[in-house]
Amino acid sequence: MMRTTIQNKTACAEVESLGAQLMSLKNAEGVEYLWQGDPAYWSSRAPILFPTVGNVRNGTTVIKGKPYAFKRHGFARNMEHVVLDSGANYVTYSLKDSEETKAIYPFAFELRVTYRLVENGLTTEFTVFNRGEECLPFGIGGHPGFRCPVMPGERFEDYIILFEKEEHAVCPTIDLQTGLIDFNNRREVLRGEREIALRHDLFVNDALVFDALQSRTVQVVNRISGHGIEMDFSGYPMLGIWSALGEAPFVALEPWAGCATATDEDDVFTHKRHLNVLDPGECRVFAFTVRLI
Repeated sequence: MMRTTIQNKTACAEVESLGAQLMSLKNAEGVEYLWQGDPAYWSSRAPILFPTVGNVRNGTTVIKGKPYAFKRHGFARNMEHVVLDSGANYVTYSLKDSEETKAIYPFAFELRVTYRLVENGLTTEFTVFNRGEECLPFGIGGHPGFRCPVMPGERFEDYIILFEKEEHAVCPTIDLQTGLIDFNNRREVLRGEREIALRHDLFVNDALVFDALQSRTVQVVNRISGHGIEMDFSGYPMLGIWSALGEAPFVALEPWAGCATATDEDDVFTHKRHLNVLDPGECRVFAFTVRLI
């Protein structure tokens, strides 16, 4: 396990090779914006979700007619990634299939993760390669948590979720017993509005799941000072917003290209909603950018 630091004039980030996980994101003044992983609430910081997002039913999915055990959010977050390339303001990691991965996900693949600092922020880029001779089905997503509040003396309730556009959002719900998504049981979260006032009971039923947003950016900002973070999640069909129970002082913004098994789906992996499929030799890039406000 090795940690790499990258920086430019406006930001500094640290990334760990275990899971290729972002561990720190600070502005030029040294203010930490990334959640620092308190196990009292949630021990992770910004795990990578691959080759699945969320839960599969009873922890098992069927691939090529055989059952495979899948942990929540897949295995990439728990595996050592190799540094492929790096510079002052970027680092690229690689995770390739192995005997270990093929025992739980029987495909030839490569996942490259690049973190690149931009002005006042960081772009995270996932590139998935099909290294095999058959189609490669997968889900992928980010899960960075951000400190909320950021500054001393602030409260969680001082912050808002602010969408780029006015939204009418009727969100699918999550079955708390199974972790599956119920697309047929929805609740109205936004009614022609841009703003959600943050409060801890927003998350008593797990994440807010948005699957039909017009916005391509979202902010978590202090309504008084205006500081916080903005995420551009263009290219991702879904967005999860989550915080742990127990008044956890963070908010996770989760761009998803894939999602948990739905309550009305069977257990065949390739039947999952929002799944991505690559032909042999094909690759696809998924990126999101976080800016520090």
